[in-house]
Amino acid sequence: MKTLRSVLFVAVLGISSSTAMAVDVDVQSVWVRGTVPGQKATGAFMEITSKAGATLVGASSPVAGVTEIHEMKMAGGVMQMRSIPRLELPAGQAVKFAPGGYHLMLLDVKQALKAGEIIPLVLNIEGKDKKTESIEVKGEVRDLTATPKPGEPMKH
Repeated sequence: MKTLRSVLFVAVLGISSSTAMAVDVDVQSVWVRGTVPGQKATGAFMEITSKAGATLVGASSPVAGVTEIHEMKMAGGVMQMRSIPRLELPAGQAVKFAPGGYHLMLLDVKQALKAGEIIPLVLNIEGKDKKTESIEVKGEVRDLTATPKPGEPMKH
């Protein structure tokens, strides 16, 4: 009986530790802007909240050759967009990915993305322990002219 309890405890402990990061990071309102034939880039948008604090260190998608973390901000009266290697996810604070702010840039898109399709995205999250875990999310493709739905964030 004691051995059974020990095995059960170890099994529960193993499940808890393997899912700790996934439970810690909440990803909501994922969507991808649609494209037209021949268009090679688009954006993916969402809201990420980490309970304990973490860092987004990369992303990928099978629909794109390259996926980068981007930010847009005003600098000297000019809107600038640039790739950033990592993005802090402060504990308990939602980080919004929206047009005109942070977003995932999907580059070398392999085919036109049509409204209604579901696109997988993999987010690489680094925890406080410096270990990286991949989390898969899915986003619905919206029309090329789409903006966030009512109640969704517009800027970061």
